[in-house]
Amino acid sequence: MAKLPPTSSSAKPQFRNIGIADLVQYRLPVPGFVSILHRASGMLIFLLLPLVLWLFDMSLSSDRSFDRLLEFCSGTIARLVLLGLGWALLHHLCAGLRFLLLDLHIGADKPLARRSSWIVLAVSLALTAVLALFLFGVLG
Repeated sequence: MAKLPPTSSSAKPQFRNIGIADLVQYRLPVPGFVSILHRASGMLIFLLLPLVLWLFDMSLSSDRSFDRLLEFCSGTIARLVLLGLGWALLHHLCAGLRFLLLDLHIGADKPLARRSSWIVLAVSLALTAVLALFLFGVLG
């Protein structure tokens, strides 16, 4: 909410909602950005759950279906989708642990909360980079 200056009739500040035009000027702090990404990654995990269950079923049904799964996952688009799902899982895990610590009042003051947000971003992106190296055959 944007804070308006107090009027002469009242000493209390007045607040108004942010309009659509105000959004381009609004600078979201890093903890807010991590929070939004946590929600987006949770939504992505939920939306891709049928794909994950289908892939899991293919991996367990038979030898022939497992070979089809390997063939399906060898494509670039499938690898990119798996990488996106991997990022969502890793970011959701890291941010969820951060939020759990914040709920326990560990690192809840502003400088530590900001630092932990940067740590969540760095760790989740680094782990996603390692996952990308595995998915595209550079490692292992």
